[in-house]
Amino acid sequence: MSADWPIVTLKEAGIGLIDCDHKTPKEQDGGFPYVGIPQLRDGRIVLDGVKLISEEDFHHWRRKAKPLPNDVILSRRCNPGEIAYVPTNLDIALGQNLVLLRSDGVKVFPPFLRWITQGTNWWNQVKKYINVGAIFDSLKCAEIPKFEFKLPPMDEQKRISKILEDLDKKVEINHQTAQTLEQIAQTVFKSWFVDFEPTKAKVCAKENRQDPGRAAMAIMSGKSLKELDLLCQEQQESLHISASLFPESLMDSGLGEIPEGWAETPLYETAEYVNGGAFRAADFCESGEGLPIIKIAELKQGIYDGTKFTLKNVKERHFITNDDVLYSWSGSPETSLEVFKWFGGDGWLNQHIFKLNFESQEKKYFTYYLLKHMKPVLIATAQHKQTTGLGHITVADMKRLLVAYPSVEILERFRELVGPIYDKCSIIEKENIELISLRDTLLPKLLSGELSLQEAEQNNKAIA
Repeated sequence: MSADWPIVTLKEAGIGLIDCDHKTPKEQDGGFPYVGIPQLRDGRIVLDGVKLISEEDFHHWRRKAKPLPNDVILSRRCNPGEIAYVPTNLDIALGQNLVLLRSDGVKVFPPFLRWITQGTNWWNQVKKYINVGAIFDSLKCAEIPKFEFKLPPMDEQKRISKILEDLDKKVEINHQTAQTLEQIAQTVFKSWFVDFEPTKAKVCAKENRQDPGRAAMAIMSGKSLKELDLLCQEQQESLHISASLFPESLMDSGLGEIPEGWAETPLYETAEYVNGGAFRAADFCESGEGLPIIKIAELKQGIYDGTKFTLKNVKERHFITNDDVLYSWSGSPETSLEVFKWFGGDGWLNQHIFKLNFESQEKKYFTYYLLKHMKPVLIATAQHKQTTGLGHITVADMKRLLVAYPSVEILERFRELVGPIYDKCSIIEKENIELISLRDTLLPKLLSGELSLQEAEQNNKAIA
């Protein structure tokens, strides 16, 4: 099928490169999104944590490089070769070290461009032209148009795009569902354990000679006192149980006012944080036998071609398996400091990553959402000590950072409410791993012509 497909360069295929401004606008609390390298994730633009800039700067930064639908944003530095396609109805400005790739539509179907810039061939081209630096590797704008790929006929480009896009849409729908569920869980966490809204509602109610319990029930449900009576008996009973667990007064602490009876607890004591082991080149298996060594790259993209394996007799505490919670504490602060659920199977944990052990499920859920909530604080802590683009969180930092720790009863109630959300998100994430694996397996075979379109289309119908 592919015997007659010509090998062409990006330039020969009519794919142009548009460079961005090599400076950074002033960030502000509100405004327009200014996308940087951290927003390029798994081929998509993820606006979590995106910087905001003024309207004036937004228009100024788009005068030269205005992203259009089906453009591909490419990182030239830090994570050279990383891409994200531009969807419809998304107005953004581009940060430093990013460029746009755009098809003129003559030889390359514009939606097909995003698939050209992924997969084995793409990363082989990145490796071919990458410039290894003392601090960061990079790609030169003059070299990117030289990247080569096989050019299928236009009608086959459209069919390949449809096959891969259908799989990608399933992944995106799952991702949106999981994101919504995560936001619900994090909203509950923030209300209970950061803003202390149930206790504050009780304090305010007592001052106004109102029922503290009903006040807490109202704030926890987002309902008015009158609307509480419209809820079914089961909902009211559930809210009453939750509200009754919270204290009716606040006390002074090093964190400010926290609920009466809660403890000031170092972050380091919210779990057992076990650092991974150190591996040397001599520990690697030539044949790829043994178990994979899990580094930050594996946390972000799973087991891949660059993953190292070892048969080394590693300490048991460095063993990880599905459903373990891991925290990457070293690397580029904005892209590497993160809490992860691991679903990549058995492996050995590399240094610079903590495995978190918990005494109970309720403590697991609390600490997982705590680390997510504290991400901005942890990033700022690492950036304060940042050198050569890298930063880290030390055990000393985690012992210094204090959190308000609730009673066991409240933790158990939190587990009852949030545990099903956590588990559902885990199921979705596992399904997405399988879908992405299938997509990534099909991608190079379709782009090389190794797999027939008919076979791939039948495969897609089977999982629809």
